[in-house]
Amino acid sequence: MEYSKFEKLGISTSLLGFGCMRFPQTPDGKIDEPEAEKMLDTAIKAGVTYIDTAYPYHNGDSEPFVGKVLKKYDRDSFYLATKLPIWKLEKKEDVKRIFDEQLERLAVDHVDFYLLHGLDKEAWEKVKELDVLPFVESMREAGKIRYIGFSFHDDYEVFEEILTSRPWDFCQIQYNYIDRDIQAGDKGYALAEKLGVPLVIMEPVKGGSLAALPEEVEAPFKEARPEASTSSWAFRWVASHPDVHVVLSGMSTMEQVEDNLKTFGNFEPLTEKEEKIVEGVATAIKARTKNGCTGCAYCMPCPHGVNIPKNFRIWNDLAMYGNEEITRQNYFKYLPEAERADKCKACGKCEKVCPQSLSIRENLKQVQKEMEALKNK
Repeated sequence: MEYSKFEKLGISTSLLGFGCMRFPQTPDGKIDEPEAEKMLDTAIKAGVTYIDTAYPYHNGDSEPFVGKVLKKYDRDSFYLATKLPIWKLEKKEDVKRIFDEQLERLAVDHVDFYLLHGLDKEAWEKVKELDVLPFVESMREAGKIRYIGFSFHDDYEVFEEILTSRPWDFCQIQYNYIDRDIQAGDKGYALAEKLGVPLVIMEPVKGGSLAALPEEVEAPFKEARPEASTSSWAFRWVASHPDVHVVLSGMSTMEQVEDNLKTFGNFEPLTEKEEKIVEGVATAIKARTKNGCTGCAYCMPCPHGVNIPKNFRIWNDLAMYGNEEITRQNYFKYLPEAERADKCKACGKCEKVCPQSLSIRENLKQVQKEMEALKNK
């Protein structure tokens, strides 16, 4: 197992982190505990030491389950990460109440890596308003938290403001070979490296989108390494960056655990030739987009309730990655019915303000047509 030195913190963790947000589930939506426990056991016995969970994962069941499994292991043999749900805070007293609840749910007396969960501009203002950081610092002084960080979902400018606000022990960002110019992106990576803030990476395979690509797109990967999985290229791209200390994988099957252990058990950074192969695949993926929507949202709000940028993102993702199951979930499960493309009344208000001069009305008709075909497939 490849290990990474957090020189700033004086510790070493596994480069692969087990993200506990996508455990296999039973038909009623609960964690399939026997299978999930086998997966965790397999990873830990192979040398994975960084275990990441959070308050809301699996509707609140992740922390108690993870705590129960980890009771089998010496507390000093792993590093436990969890996160404070900023969106649940209404008053200062909520911070201590939720933190104490997390320690109880995890059945531990301390958390190694404690993150302020999903910071964006609004959440950051709440963190300051409710004096969250002074409390978290006090818990570190009491030995209940070892390292303080945050996970992030917003634009680079907000990331820069947060990262430069105090001396963070680490931070967690979304980063992969496609998402280099959104959220923190390449600029955020460079800033963290400059400031000496170790990075933990989430979504290295973009929620599974980079694990299975259209055959013609992933052909260069197969030609260069016939036995390597497509997802291993995404993991190796991220993990080859020197300031990346942990790469999280939200594993949902034993096959994924075994494949990731193969990738990180004998880790090989990308060669210069392989970096060019990844760049070529990224270019091929982006070339498959249906339209040039940038998500700027100048077209919003739609007078009829259509979430135009979200519809186009799902549509473009299907074209780029070809993952029909992910698309079905994103469109029919996570996108409210009132915001879908079929609610467009073709009024044209959106097209008058679109900086890209997109044919939004025609594109939404195509979204509706393709999503319905996918639903009935």
